[in-house]
Amino acid sequence: NMSTTDALIIAATLFSPLIAVQVTRFLDDRNEKRGRKLQIFKTLMATRAYTLAPAHVEALNRIDLEFLEKEKSEKPVLDVWQQYLDHLGNKAMQPDAWGNKRIDLLIDLLYEMGKSLGYDFNKTQIKNGTYAPSAHSRLEDEQEQLRQLTIELLKGNKALPMFVTNLHTPTDQQ
Repeated sequence: NMSTTDALIIAATLFSPLIAVQVTRFLDDRNEKRGRKLQIFKTLMATRAYTLAPAHVEALNRIDLEFLEKEKSEKPVLDVWQQYLDHLGNKAMQPDAWGNKRIDLLIDLLYEMGKSLGYDFNKTQIKNGTYAPSAHSRLEDEQEQLRQLTIELLKGNKALPMFVTNLHTPTDQQ
């Protein structure tokens, strides 16, 4: 004759490994999802001064995959991401105004993303807390100028200036 206590002990003994496995799988899944979100955030923070970097663009394109609208803390991330994405495609603004708004929206995105992941950065830290050597900017500008000049030359819209020097005339040979 088995008592209720004995039955509960037997049930707990039988089901505890199954429950432990399920809890472990749940925690692992949750940590993996958080890890993917952290990877996006860390990549965007590390490349925020280099928004043309392939890693930066790839991280932006992963936001929709990892952040969920149904999660209350993640909805603001997706809202700002949509504003940022819409702005990136806006060709109607003047370049300086467009660039300033792009920076503001990126900062808003990183701020909301950091907040949803438990980071306590303020917008000033995000904007000013990055190091970008001026040489990188100069090199990018020079490379862009070279690309544009090469394209213009190949299209025939520009010509290379040529100067003749050391031209020998028949009188020089005497």
